[in-house]
Amino acid sequence: MNKAVVLGTGSCLPERTLTNADLEQMVDTSDEWIISRTGISNRQIAGENEYNYQLATTAAKRALNNAGIEPEELDLIIVATVSPHMLMPSTACFVQAELGAVNAFAYDINAACAGFTYGLDLASNYIQNRPDMKILLIGSETLSTRVNWDDRNTCVIFGDGAGAVVLGGSDDGRGVFGSSLHSDGRLWNLLFMDSPKSLNPDLQQESWQGAFIQMNGGDIFKYAVRLMEDAVTGLLDKHGVNIEDIGIMIPHQANIRILNNLRERLKVPEEKVFVNLSKYGNTSAASIPIALDEANKQGRLVRGEIVLLCTFGGGLTWGSLLMRW
Repeated sequence: MNKAVVLGTGSCLPERTLTNADLEQMVDTSDEWIISRTGISNRQIAGENEYNYQLATTAAKRALNNAGIEPEELDLIIVATVSPHMLMPSTACFVQAELGAVNAFAYDINAACAGFTYGLDLASNYIQNRPDMKILLIGSETLSTRVNWDDRNTCVIFGDGAGAVVLGGSDDGRGVFGSSLHSDGRLWNLLFMDSPKSLNPDLQQESWQGAFIQMNGGDIFKYAVRLMEDAVTGLLDKHGVNIEDIGIMIPHQANIRILNNLRERLKVPEEKVFVNLSKYGNTSAASIPIALDEANKQGRLVRGEIVLLCTFGGGLTWGSLLMRW
């Protein structure tokens, strides 16, 4: 049976680094406070000529080059993002134009921080039906455009960046072989971002405060750890995989306390968990593909070994995915 395999990876981070020392000059916070609560030291912030679609395009070019695939060979481009370049057209259409991927159709998906994992499952289903497809999947964010820089509880967490993978079909036993994806819209108000203020006075919300990220960090922590643990253990049980069989786990880079708590509950050895949170912060849908590319470049992804992805984000959305590299 054909499965979706990763043919190439790429990533792109903005040039500007925003340090904890910089944030100390902006809001009432400290390096010690940020590190102890989040594990983040730096985050990259987009500047001139680093719009979302431009970061996404650069990551895509690097992934295509790594895969040895030309843009004209692509059949589909998917961009996972909560901070699109425009509401319309999709960021994916901008990427298509920049790449010259004239034979691909393109669209965005929004599943918050879980977007890339949702997109990988989606691409896997396309390829199972059409094994000849070549799909470019990108997670790309400019969250600096959607952060309240006066709110120390959120502005210290989020960063910008993009990661991309090129996917194709293979029948050699490798590829995506399981996923467990979930949502609970009843809990939307724990982590959300309003749209721009309505131009229809009848549809303006009295509670509207601005089109920026708002989060209940304490509740998010409790839900994130428990729900990701359940998604992972359920998926492993379904496919008869033991935690000892995992070659590497790449979680969404949200918060070091969440990651450590999850790792301990799953009993995954620390050396098997890929973490780059301290360098980039939480880049939402971009965090897993950026980490995937770094792990690939570092030789941490071994052909034939099982890779476990797990994620959690606004919606609420969460899930896990298994693939044999």
